[in-house]
Amino acid sequence: MKNILLSLLLALAGAVLISNTCLHADSGTDQAKSLRPNIVFLMTDDQRWDTLGCYGRTDVITPNIDELAAQGVVFDNAYYAVAICMPSRATMFTGRYFSDHQSGFTYPFNRTLPREEFAESYPAKLKQAGYRTGFVGKFGIRLEDSRKTAVEHFDYFVEGNSVVVPSDDPDLKQIYRRDRPANERTLKKGDAMIRFLETQPAGEPFCLSISFDAVKNDRDRDMYAPHVEIFKDKEMWVPENWVEGKSSRLPEVLDYCRGTYLHVARTSTPELYQKLARRFAVQGYTVDQQVGRLMAKLKEMDVLDNTIVIYTSDNGRFHGSQGLYDKAILYDESMKEPLVIFDGRAPDSQRGRRVDAMVSSVDVAPTILALAGVEAPEIMRGCDLCGLLDDTQDMSGWRDTVLMENLFLQEIFSSSKKRADAAKRNDEIIAGNRSYRTRGVRTERYKYFSYYEHSPVIEELYDLEADPHEQNNLISNPEFGAVLAELRKKTEELHAEATESREKIPH
Repeated sequence: MKNILLSLLLALAGAVLISNTCLHADSGTDQAKSLRPNIVFLMTDDQRWDTLGCYGRTDVITPNIDELAAQGVVFDNAYYAVAICMPSRATMFTGRYFSDHQSGFTYPFNRTLPREEFAESYPAKLKQAGYRTGFVGKFGIRLEDSRKTAVEHFDYFVEGNSVVVPSDDPDLKQIYRRDRPANERTLKKGDAMIRFLETQPAGEPFCLSISFDAVKNDRDRDMYAPHVEIFKDKEMWVPENWVEGKSSRLPEVLDYCRGTYLHVARTSTPELYQKLARRFAVQGYTVDQQVGRLMAKLKEMDVLDNTIVIYTSDNGRFHGSQGLYDKAILYDESMKEPLVIFDGRAPDSQRGRRVDAMVSSVDVAPTILALAGVEAPEIMRGCDLCGLLDDTQDMSGWRDTVLMENLFLQEIFSSSKKRADAAKRNDEIIAGNRSYRTRGVRTERYKYFSYYEHSPVIEELYDLEADPHEQNNLISNPEFGAVLAELRKKTEELHAEATESREKIPH
């Protein structure tokens, strides 16, 4: 009788472990591998958080992403650690902040990511743990010996229109044949996504990362024609802080960022704004259709109930808000991240939830590894979101502040071909008070950041509860002196913590 009771208790304990959303099955055995979930990581390019129905927009059409949200978890306070494509992508691959990995566009933050550091990224760690790994789309980071590294860490790798692994697949070659029109760029990635799933061995866990070029770019050739008709002449929503003409409110140093002159050229009149808003909606709809194809295929394969799907973008886009067009600057239109996580294993009680905890794009990599039961490398600085996903997180121990950075300068980028004089140009820009490099923090209520290379330093402080569109800079308001002092201190502390891991880089 005692033996029977003991067996029942052991079986029950095993059942509890198996049902855990963040199962840590890292033993490497066949049984442990079979418990591991499949993971699909979907990333768009320049898709602002509030261009999705699940975040409240009614003029866009994103039914498949909205259904993903309805069956998953939506994060309402997710923010990018950096909001421009190359460093943002490097952050999500590696779980490290920009000032740590330093892999971006412009000197001195234009470091090529060494192979041994990419070996500590989430796809590399998953492949080491027995996952079949795939990548489709815009890779977008400067990586040492990128082709060799792709072959080493991915079983299936298609970058842009180039099929790297498996190079001899006739179906992939057909998908990327030269005569396919440019406006099928999103469809091609959807086709390659399906091809990966068609070639997936049964019973083997997989991690597939798909990086769409959309919704970036506003050229006719990027618009899939059948979807253009859906939004033809549609009146699109206009944000309250959209600015007609050039903004008079922005710090003058932002005259040197490309967002200012691109706004004047592309979104500074109602007609220009509406034209581009429709184009972004068209591309968003085309991406949404690929999400629908993905979910249908996973269901057809009978693996949906053991698959996690993560949907996000690499950065936001102002698109006329604040009198800016581009990204990178630390206002919310650029920095707020759409983040939806669907877990096919989750019970009904954990579906359709919204989470307001402060999370960062630096959390993506450690979360993916935790979901797979793989230990995150010590150099990763982000937090595992599993406790938020299954509603077991002790919020008294969760962060209340996220760090944000911008280390991109257009003047250096424009002359990037003249790399020999980059250091001299950088010094000239700083001495001439043209640098708008920025760092700061976001809490649920406040936003603080400083243009720290400007003399005197330019600072901005916003009470987002009273001023959600960041129009009233409180930096000189004595009533917020204590808040300002605390956020200045927090910025320096988090920045110091962000760069601690540079001492732990494997060499």
